[in-house]
Amino acid sequence: MRLKKTLAMAMMLGSLLPAAHAEKVLHVAFNAPETGFDPAKVSDVYSAAVIEHIYDPLLTFDYLARPVKVIPNVITAMPTVSADGLTYTFHLKKGIYFAPDPAFKGKKRELTAADYVYSIKRLSDPTVASPLSDTFTSKLVGLEELVKKAGKGKLDYDTPIEGVKTLDRYTLQLKFKQPFPSLPYVLAGSWVEGQAREVMEAYGDNSNAHPVGTGPYMLKDWKPGNSMTLVRNPNFRQESFSYQADADAKDQKIARDMNGKRYPQIDRIEVAVIQEEQPTWLAFKSGELDISGIPQPLVKQVLRLDPTNPFRAELKAEFRQQGIQLSRSLEEGVTFYAFNMKDPMVGGYGKDRIALRRAISMAFNNAETIRDIRRNQAVQMQYIIPPNVSGHNPDFHGAYPFNPPLANALLDQAGYKIGADGYRHQPDGKPLIVDYLTGPTAIDKQWNEYWQKAFDRIKVRVNFRVMQWNEQVKALRDCKYGLAGGAWSADYPDGDNFTQLLYGPNTGGSNYSCYQSSRYDRLYEQSRVLPDGPERNRLYDEMNKVVMGDTPWMFSDIRFSNALAQPWVKGFKLHPNFNAIWRFLDVQK
Repeated sequence: MRLKKTLAMAMMLGSLLPAAHAEKVLHVAFNAPETGFDPAKVSDVYSAAVIEHIYDPLLTFDYLARPVKVIPNVITAMPTVSADGLTYTFHLKKGIYFAPDPAFKGKKRELTAADYVYSIKRLSDPTVASPLSDTFTSKLVGLEELVKKAGKGKLDYDTPIEGVKTLDRYTLQLKFKQPFPSLPYVLAGSWVEGQAREVMEAYGDNSNAHPVGTGPYMLKDWKPGNSMTLVRNPNFRQESFSYQADADAKDQKIARDMNGKRYPQIDRIEVAVIQEEQPTWLAFKSGELDISGIPQPLVKQVLRLDPTNPFRAELKAEFRQQGIQLSRSLEEGVTFYAFNMKDPMVGGYGKDRIALRRAISMAFNNAETIRDIRRNQAVQMQYIIPPNVSGHNPDFHGAYPFNPPLANALLDQAGYKIGADGYRHQPDGKPLIVDYLTGPTAIDKQWNEYWQKAFDRIKVRVNFRVMQWNEQVKALRDCKYGLAGGAWSADYPDGDNFTQLLYGPNTGGSNYSCYQSSRYDRLYEQSRVLPDGPERNRLYDEMNKVVMGDTPWMFSDIRFSNALAQPWVKGFKLHPNFNAIWRFLDVQK
């Protein structure tokens, strides 16, 4: 109903205004709630999608280029790098301004190099408790010492350090202790954004609700877990689309449709949170949503699939005749099930706990869920790093095979005996009940049915604890769960973005398993200073072997991304590293 009213109002406004001044509105939906819009405080894809439209990173990704290419955003050219690879110098463009906000007291506020110094330091501020705090803390010269000096208190932002400083109003310099080959990718992501210190201090603990950046949009309205409205930033600089398309016909069409137009074209973005697939699909079919995914139960009704090759698919004729557009690719991401290594039931590093985690992994039939739930729109995950990301090894097979008899034998050997009640107990005789975090949607319930079958195969009790996704994120960060599904989409196409997910110091942030392995950490620390190549790949193989041994994850699958757009949407192409592509689109109804 809300969507229908919104669309009706937009259509009414469009009929009253001259065509040249008609407001362009994009209607989109999230399938899970966001958590907030402070780049330093969030790490979920939904919040990041909004953040990308409000703030400006130093670098960004070329929208069309594949493989993905990093290009300047608010800097005049790519940074200069010292001969030893440790010092990066960035020259900011002049005349870039923040969106208006009361924190600026009526003055127009220009973006400067000091804003990035502040933002980078803020990721390491103990009082901010950023889930991305390890991004720079141990890498930039002097930053770790500044953090230690702060203890549990606020970071002293006014103390200059050699690792992150301004050379003048528009020049930023970063100096690292060791090489950081993936830095350009990191700086194109959604969390190293230009933030104004006076804004953060004005809103304090409520910074998640008051994002103020120099990007093309500003947050006009937010109803947490329900809807968001983005409108143009009136202070946004004058830019135009200027794509350099290669030989790809679809890219050439995007260039023809968009080049020369003002960037961005959309005046207002309406984001609804619709967690169930069916109402989302109905809203798209009726034209109330401009972009949508394909509900898993309807994949075979929408796509013509090649049964011999999951990489081949096309829209069925009825959708092509309507002008519906399909953008499809294998996701640069992974899905997995994280065992909380601090959980008293499934956590720990003893042989009995490792046996339990392996048995659970072998009791779950991934091939069945890929067939029945994913509708063959996924492939088995075998490596921490997915295909199309540097460092992936296609010859490594890290997933435990589906083998219930072996799983039961393993539990018998480890002392998990079946009691008179028909269920297994812990080796010390105490009850064994696995805590499983799950969501409230219909698709969550479907997954739970398959998980119930898995636990039944090995005679283990499971308790499905239902909570919203944003609540699950908090439980994951606080290490207060037993088993939970997780997913990670590439912020940038480099293996480091995935191997860091199991790095010990990232516990409380991106390390959802709360996994602590000195061996893994040592290998990771060696790998992150190396460029892509055989030496780093060898370390990645060793890290995958360590993970197979400890089993903090059960490898799940790698999904195909199937996105649809209405005929009136221009510039439509999925990007593997942007969380949302709204700012690159046009609507011509």
